[in-house]
Amino acid sequence: MIFVHDKGRMANNMLQYGHVYAWGREHGRATMSMRFAYKYPWFHICHTRHHHFRNYLFAKYAAKWHLIPTVRFDTEGADYSREEQLMRHVRFIYVGGWYARWYDLFLKYKSEILELFAFDKPVEEQAANILDVTADKTQASPVSIRLGVHIRRGDYATFQGGRFFYDDEQYVAVIRRFCEQHPNETVSVYICTNDPKLNKDYYLKNLTRCHVIFPAGNPAEDLCLLSHCNYLIGAPSTFPLVAAMYHDTPLYWIEDPQAPIVFSNFDTLFRHIY
Repeated sequence: MIFVHDKGRMANNMLQYGHVYAWGREHGRATMSMRFAYKYPWFHICHTRHHHFRNYLFAKYAAKWHLIPTVRFDTEGADYSREEQLMRHVRFIYVGGWYARWYDLFLKYKSEILELFAFDKPVEEQAANILDVTADKTQASPVSIRLGVHIRRGDYATFQGGRFFYDDEQYVAVIRRFCEQHPNETVSVYICTNDPKLNKDYYLKNLTRCHVIFPAGNPAEDLCLLSHCNYLIGAPSTFPLVAAMYHDTPLYWIEDPQAPIVFSNFDTLFRHIY
């Protein structure tokens, strides 16, 4: 059994585990995500055989007391042949590190990863309810495009020196440019954020051409709703990236708020995470 010690937030954990799961599938090794054994209860993976709190406690303390070996993938581009050898042959092993990445294997087993991270029924129902309410409000002008926007604040004030910490004016400008590219279509904008003090009035006053909605769900509900949008926009972050993974939704990572809007897809962008 490979116990995957995930770090960071939920979307980071999904990608980290996905890579190790794919490696394990290729080499006949069972895997377990430490975080999805107890912290994020909204996914199918949480109800699978190995994902329960007892296994979490066993792995945590067995690694802490050096009863099972630990391998780390902490340096980009390093030679990890020794670590992979241990992962192949040791019965129980604790694996961690942001650079445990096997891109081709991830894509090979992507459909299985998506099945593991399928949303529980109440999460899907909550997203559907929000989408249905929006449709009801716009019957005179039917919704033809659903644009999901993820506004990342918080830790992004310091991440990469604040490079991707955009203000409300910059986000509004990007959304307006998207709407201008679709002059004959109605656009509903679903804004999800980790900023509890987001100035919602600013968006409502400056995006009058759009129907602006602030879902304000838990992390899984927001992720699920974004995954059902037709297009996604956000700062380079794993949250909109994982949302794009579910249905191959076109995603625009805002690397320069004034640059042209060019959409890409998960299979390309997940190889270029900052």
